[in-house]
Amino acid sequence: MALEEKERIVIPDENGEEHLFEVLFNFDVDETGHSYIAVVPAEQAESDDEVEVFAFRYEEQGDDKDLTLFQIETEEEWEMVEEMLNTLTDEEDGN
Repeated sequence: MALEEKERIVIPDENGEEHLFEVLFNFDVDETGHSYIAVVPAEQAESDDEVEVFAFRYEEQGDDKDLTLFQIETEEEWEMVEEMLNTLTDEEDGN
């Protein structure tokens, strides 16, 4: 059985320091045309402890797969992301 390669991205903080994150999932919302991504710090990803999940709205920039991340600001957007996270968690618990 092959090991699944986890997708990782580097996100700079407000001070310009780069941090490595593991992508939990990403999804598109057809009604709004927006895309969302949920990530966890790479050092927490393998932990059995509770991890902090970060979510962003994103746009792909050109063919080089660079992403521009945007803070999620509306309650409606947060509810969509939380619903997706709960669905993912429920599916993993069921296996």
